[in-house]
Amino acid sequence: MTKTTSAIDTTVSHPARRRDVLALGLAVASQPLLSRTAALADDASSVLATYKAFVSAQNAGDLEAVRTLFTQTPPFLWVSDGMSIWGRDVAIARMSLFRASEVWRVTPDLDRAVPVMLDHRTAYLHLPLDLAIGARAKPDVLPFLVSMLCHRAEPTDPWGIAAPFTTTRKQA
Repeated sequence: MTKTTSAIDTTVSHPARRRDVLALGLAVASQPLLSRTAALADDASSVLATYKAFVSAQNAGDLEAVRTLFTQTPPFLWVSDGMSIWGRDVAIARMSLFRASEVWRVTPDLDRAVPVMLDHRTAYLHLPLDLAIGARAKPDVLPFLVSMLCHRAEPTDPWGIAAPFTTTRKQA
């Protein structure tokens, strides 16, 4: 019987070979994590873009555009001034009352916006903003913290705003 030998050592006992096998295993194992991290970063950017569209529509006074950004499922909830406002139509009716002011302008601090991705269908966005409201000659500027739950039915659907929560921002 003849024994054949190979020029390549295929055993994993050699330290350099073990290191190479371990490195390859780590690279293969980390690929899904890297893909998921990149996808979540894209999702976070999309959530922030949805919020920017919301602010733009509010500042333009386009309440129908605002309404389209609110989810129907799950049911929309806005917690504002210690009140729970349920449903898109009720929220738009309340917002239309604010639009009666000469000035009503939201200025978010987007540099301090923090999107928290819970999964590919649910996200939480937190940021400070200033709301200018009142008479054109001297509007009040109110500091707020906004936290909002964003949702989409499927990972390929656009994000919707499911539940904004607003509270007066305290100075540290």
